[in-house]
Amino acid sequence: MNVSERYARVWESFWEDAPYEPGGVLWDADPAQTAERHLRHFAAHFDPGLPLVDLGCGNGTQTRFLAGRYRRVVGVDLAHAAVARASRDDPHGLAAYQQLDAVDTDAVRALHAEWGDANIYMRGVLHQSDTADRSRLVDGIATLTGQRGRVFAVELAEACKGLLLDLAQDPAGPPPKLGAVLAHGIAPGEVQDAALPGYFTAAGLDVLAAGEEPLLTTEFRPDGTRIEVPSLWLVAGLAA
Repeated sequence: MNVSERYARVWESFWEDAPYEPGGVLWDADPAQTAERHLRHFAAHFDPGLPLVDLGCGNGTQTRFLAGRYRRVVGVDLAHAAVARASRDDPHGLAAYQQLDAVDTDAVRALHAEWGDANIYMRGVLHQSDTADRSRLVDGIATLTGQRGRVFAVELAEACKGLLLDLAQDPAGPPPKLGAVLAHGIAPGEVQDAALPGYFTAAGLDVLAAGEEPLLTTEFRPDGTRIEVPSLWLVAGLAA
């Protein structure tokens, strides 16, 4: 069973309405503040000879950065509108892009058949998935990584819930970029910190490394300080 039509429509609507300027989306931070910082956690685990899949690529900001460091990169996203933006913003074809429902078993198998075992970069996808879909999502990741690939996953920590709630309930209203997310019916799901590794081990993957690091957003508080949200990261795959 695929993700619900409602869920897919929410993301299509969000990307259709999102501003085009760099950093116009809450999580669309410069790669120097996101993927480049994450490289030190996963580079030693990724076989550089394998393709890299940016799962939940959005408008492709991180995908293009990763394409400059890995030979074959494909960005995939549930929303057609996101994939269209990513393709448009990559006129030199640094990476490939395609629409993918990552809980559609047949679609995931087809991607693996096309690209083979792959490394996966995934930022904030699991907690935005419907609860019933999370195990299937990670099962799909296990299919994509196969025998040789690894996944680097970053997810919001439990502690971010209070932070985002406080921002959303500010008497002056939520920060504009957070407000745009909430207006489309997108709200962070709840994945307990202790439960995160279990999704991957249940899919047959070994957790090879893990840690904590704030996830930087493109939004600022009235005093000019950047909003950072607590996050957890892990690297998983089949142990050698």
